[in-house]
Amino acid sequence: QVQLVESGGGLVQAGGSLRLSCVASENIFSMGWYRQAPGKQRELVATITRRGSINYADSVKGRFTISRDNGKNTAYLQMNSLKPEDTAVYYCNGRDTALNNYWGQGTQVTVSS
Repeated sequence: QVQLVESGGGLVQAGGSLRLSCVASENIFSMGWYRQAPGKQRELVATITRRGSINYADSVKGRFTISRDNGKNTAYLQMNSLKPEDTAVYYCNGRDTALNNYWGQGTQVTVSS
């Protein structure tokens, strides 16, 4: 069972920045973030594979940057130019080569206008 521990998040004004971190208990194939706003379904934000292949949601392209340190089993999400619509609980996701999904506990990101 892969364990994921998130840190970061918090309250920021529109236009500000935050960085999320996620540490995995092992070097898993893919890591990334999904988010869920109140009353909405969980949606993809960004993912990165062990080899550095990256996928972003259209809504965050050009504003968010995902990166990964394989030596530390850690993924980072740098979020710039934050908007109120980015407000959500952000969940770290890990996926192994068998396509099993693992989830962190979630961290709240709130962007005030």
